[in-house]
Amino acid sequence: MTSSWLRVVAVAASAWLVANLAGMKPASAQNWPQRPVKLVLTLGPGSGTDIGMRLLADRLPKVWNQPVVVENRPGGDGIVAITSFLSANDDHVLLGAPVSSFTAHPYVVPNLPYRQSDLAPIARGWNLTLVVAVPKAMPVNSMKELAELIRKQPGKLNWAGTTGAIDFLFAGWLKKNNLEMARVPYRNPQDAANDLATGRIEVVDASLPTLRPQLQAGTIKLLAVTNAARDPALPDLPTVKEAGFPELTLDGLIGVFGSNTMPAALRDQIAAGVKVAVSDPLVGERLALTGQTLNFGDAAQFGADIDAQRASVAAAAKALGIKPLQ
Repeated sequence: MTSSWLRVVAVAASAWLVANLAGMKPASAQNWPQRPVKLVLTLGPGSGTDIGMRLLADRLPKVWNQPVVVENRPGGDGIVAITSFLSANDDHVLLGAPVSSFTAHPYVVPNLPYRQSDLAPIARGWNLTLVVAVPKAMPVNSMKELAELIRKQPGKLNWAGTTGAIDFLFAGWLKKNNLEMARVPYRNPQDAANDLATGRIEVVDASLPTLRPQLQAGTIKLLAVTNAARDPALPDLPTVKEAGFPELTLDGLIGVFGSNTMPAALRDQIAAGVKVAVSDPLVGERLALTGQTLNFGDAAQFGADIDAQRASVAAAAKALGIKPLQ
C-alpha cells in the first residue's frame, strides 16, 4: 500500500470521525443513566419529602432502566445533605428537598459552605401542606382571633421557632402586626408538635404530616394553611391570605435538584422521567393521604417558585432588620 493511499485513508477516516462527533449529543445526556441513581434527602425517614421521594424511587427504574436508591441525610438545617450531594460531583447523584429548607440559609448560616446558585432546579414534584396550629383547648378558631389573643397578652404566649423559611415568615408576621410572642427554639418539629398537644406552647407553624398524629388524636386544631391554595383534603380550612394575612403565605415546594454543572438537556431528561413517575394515579393518592398535593412543574416553573420564595424570605428578613451573613 503506497504512502499516498495511506494519506487518503487517514484523511477520509478523520473526516468521518469529525462528522459523526459533530452530530453526537453529550454522553451524559444521551446515555444517562449508566448506573444506579441516588436521591439524597435533606430530611429523615417518614417525613413528607421522604414519603414522596420513595414513591418516585419505586417508579423511576421503569423509566430509566436503572435502580434508584434513597439516602436520608438529615441534619444541619439541610446543609448535611446539600454538601454531601454537591461533594459527590456526580450526575447520578440528585438532591431531593423542600425549598423552605434552604431559602433562609443566607440569613442564618455564617460561612455558608455552598452558593445557592450551586443548586439547579430540575423538577417540582408536589407541594407539602403547611399549617398554623394551636392546642385544641385554646379559645381561638381563626387567625384573626389568634392575633387578637396575642395582642391582649403581649409576650405571654409561646410559638415554636424552628429554622428555615417558615420561621422567618412567622416572625415577620408578628413584626408586621405588632404582635409579641416568646419564641421557643426547636431542632425537631415533632418535639414542637408534642409540646403543642400538651399546651406547653401555643402556636406551631409546620407541615401537616408533622402534626397529623396530634390532629388525629384530637389534641390540636388547625387555623389556616400557609399555602397559596387550599388543600383539597381540607376544603374548609382557609389560606392565610383568605384569613387576612397574605404575608404568611408559603408553599411547601418539594422537588429534585442537580448541580449547576449539569447540562440543561440532562435536567430536562430527568424532569421528563419525574413527570412520568408522578403521573401514576397511586402517587397522587398516597401523597394526599400524607398532607401533600401533586403539583409537577418543569425546571423553569420550579425555578420561578424558588425565586418567589427567596423574595418573600428576603422581605421578612428586611422587616426584622436581619441582613445576609455573606
